[in-house]
Formats: sequence, structure tokens, C-alpha cells
Amino acid sequence: MEHNNFLIWFLLYAFVMMAVGWYVTRHQKTGEDFILGGRKLPMLLTLGSTVGTMVGTGSSIGAVSFGYTNGWAGMLYGIGGATGILLTAWLFGPVRKLRFMTMSEEICYYTGGSRVVKNLVALLIFLASIGWLGAHILGGGLYLAWAADIDITVAKIIIAVGFIFYVGIGGYKAVSWIDTLQSIVLFVGFIVLAALSVSYVGGWDTLVANTDPQAFTLFGIGKLGLWPALSLAIVIGIGVLATPSYRQRIYSAASTRSIRQSFVITGLLYMGFSFLPAIIGMATHVMNPALENPSFAFLFATNALPAALAMVVLIAGMSANLSSGSSDAIAGVSIILRDIYTMVTGKMPPPEKAINLSRIFLLLVILLALIFALTSNDIIGYITKMISMIMSGMCVTVLLGKFWLRFNWQGCIAALLGGSLTSLTVILIPAWSQALGNPVIPALLVSLFAAVVVTLLTPKNKLSREEVLQMITDERETTHSDAKPIGPLAGENK
Repeated sequence: MEHNNFLIWFLLYAFVMMAVGWYVTRHQKTGEDFILGGRKLPMLLTLGSTVGTMVGTGSSIGAVSFGYTNGWAGMLYGIGGATGILLTAWLFGPVRKLRFMTMSEEICYYTGGSRVVKNLVALLIFLASIGWLGAHILGGGLYLAWAADIDITVAKIIIAVGFIFYVGIGGYKAVSWIDTLQSIVLFVGFIVLAALSVSYVGGWDTLVANTDPQAFTLFGIGKLGLWPALSLAIVIGIGVLATPSYRQRIYSAASTRSIRQSFVITGLLYMGFSFLPAIIGMATHVMNPALENPSFAFLFATNALPAALAMVVLIAGMSANLSSGSSDAIAGVSIILRDIYTMVTGKMPPPEKAINLSRIFLLLVILLALIFALTSNDIIGYITKMISMIMSGMCVTVLLGKFWLRFNWQGCIAALLGGSLTSLTVILIPAWSQALGNPVIPALLVSLFAAVVVTLLTPKNKLSREEVLQMITDERETTHSDAKPIGPLAGENK
């Protein structure tokens, strides 16, 4: 395949997608239009954009490279993600009716209206959004470096600049339309690549005969090990349960019913999709068992295709990358616009300035994500460490907050600290990291224990959830005047 041809066709494809994004959002006027699509996204758009977000960098480059080295373990990304989105639909779909704008508002609601928690969580989920976007810049950089035969650092910078135009044109509604179209492209591309790569190596029997029997066990457990396999599936599931971009889907949907329908269909599609990366990875291992960097397995597999089909599949893979990253970029912007801006200025931005401010904040988010992405070339390792450090405590917080009315702001902080410190400890001790695969299981257990104990040892919340919800709503609707503070600075316990 000619490298210049790929760049030309990809740029043409990207231009068409951006034109679609501009057309469907040319009449938007407010910040809520830009970052939540006016809270009117129908089920089909929510479905398409959620599928586009889930079938992203990890499930393309990451899962295929994992399948290359560990066989059926390449399915774990899909199994974990599908479980996470199905649980999110069932447990958190009803949150839509509370009209939150960001995840920090939701957690503030669960913890008695604590301003301390709201500000802390805003900073943490801002870091999480940047971390996820960094993973997509990293994945897109790997694609582009191979396809265009350029330095990987230069490729990452090009992808970051591309995100600025891709997201900045029309905001969340544009992203949802584009993701929906790209979901079709990437599903077709992955199915074609899986089928033709198996055919290229001589058929299914040849693939089985040339694959390590341990890698061909259920979920690759024979080769990967039970604990590392379980840890990977859990860490990906938690990444869905507690990641801001999926919460954004809930907050922007037209109704609770539409969000549940779209998430359930997404989960089932994603579970079926999980076979494809593993098959592509194993077929690529048969083609070339000595790839220097397994992260290039997906890209190498396109050698099994005629030039025209290879172009379609590579564009499908880049679509997966762009559709996932755009959602995290929008989530990061919403956190700055709603939480960090209010934290600094004491009021919401004026409606007439919100869209321009959103685009300025988008530049900041993408720049920070690029800095993260320049530190690593290992997608799965990058994602699992980032999720364990930030998201394990966040997952415990939203679960306890949703179902335990006694949960308070002190318990929330204990959960966040317990998860982060445990993850850091495991990461710094190589023997533990090797045995567990990643820190998520001990991080979850310590976070849960710390949250429950600290909550029981500290006073109950003073304000009811109804009162807290009213305070959050009043603050959000305050624009030119100073925002009302949410709860006392030190908390709001009896």
C-alpha cells in the first residue's frame, strides 16, 4: 500500500466527517448545545456514538496486540467493556432524570453536597478524561506512524491537531453523528479483516495448528494466568462504569429509556465484536510470530488484504480511534466549563461566550493529553495503570453513593485515596504487578473497605439528597451572578 495514498484517502474521509459535523450543528447557540447536544439525543444517535466510543483504541490496537501475544485473551477487553456498559445501563440509566451536567455533580449529590468532594472529583475526572484522550492520541499515533511511515512522535502531534478540528467544529452533537457513521465503517472493516486474515494464513485449521495451545484456552487463561485475565476484564469494566465520557451519554440522552436501550444494544454488539480482535491477533501471529512491537499487529494484519480493502480497514481502525477520543475530549471540556471554571470564578460562563470558551478549553485538554501520550507507546499498559490509579476509587464511590444513603464525603475521599495509594503500591512492586497483571482488584477491595469504615466512623450528611439536588441545579443555572456555594467548605455533616 502506498503511504501517500493512505494519507490522501484518510484526509478526504476526515473532511467528509467534519463537514457532516458542521452541517448538523450549524444552529447551536449555547454551551449545553456544544457539550451535551441540548440533552435531546435520540436512542439511535446515543447507540451509534456509544458503539463508536467503545470500539476504540483499546479494542483495536490494544486488543489485537493482546490477541497476538495471548490468543483468546484478546477477547477480555470486549468482555469487560460489554459487562461494564450493561451494568451502567441497569444501575445508572435513571440518573438521566436528575439532569446532571458532569460526573462531579453526580458524586456531589451522593455525598451531601460537599464542595470539597465536588472540586476534588472534578480535578480527578478531568485527569481521567485527559488520560483516556491521551490513550487515543497514542493509538492514533501508532496507526499513523505505520501507515504514513513517519516518526511516532510526529504522528502523535498530527493526531492531536486532528482532534482539535474534529471536535471543535460542532461539539457533542457533531461527535455523536460522526461516531454513528464511523461505527458502521469500523464494524465492516473489522469483520472483513478477521475473515480475510484467517483465509490468508490458510484457514481456521491452519491458524489453530500454528497457535500456542495455551493461548487457545478459554480467554487465554492458560497462557496469561487466571488473575491477570480477571484483572484485565475487571479494569476495563470499571473503566466503563466510572469514566466521564459514558456518563456524558447518560446526561445528554433524551430519556432514561433511550439510554438503557442504547447501552444494552451496545453491550450485546460489543460482546459479539470481542471475538474479532482476538482472531485478527492470532492470525497475525501466524503470519509473523516475531513482530518487534505487538502494538503493530492490527496494522500488519492488513497485509492480508488487497490494497483497496486494506485502505478501508485502516480507515476503519482510525475511525475507532477518532470516535473514542472525541468523546473524551468533550467530557474534558464539560468538566472545565461546568466545574473548574465555576471553582475559579464563582459563576457559570455567560451563555453567549460558552461555545467560544469551550473551543479554547478544547485546545487545553488536547495539549495536556498529548503530553500524556508522549510518555508511552504501550496502550494496554497505559490504560490499565491509568484506570487503576484514578478509576477504581471512583467506581466504588459511584456504586456506594447510588445505593447507600449513609455514604458521606469523608467516605468518598477515603475511597479515592485507598484506590490510588493501593494502585501505586502494586505498580511500584514488580512481583505484585507480575502476579496480579494490574492493581485493580486490590485497589477496589481497599477502596471499598476504607470507604465503608470511614463513612461509619464519621457523621451522617446534614442535607437530604433533594436539598442537594436543588442546590446543584441553582448553581448550574447561575450565570452572570455569583454561584451559590454547594455545602460548607469543610463538608456538611451533623
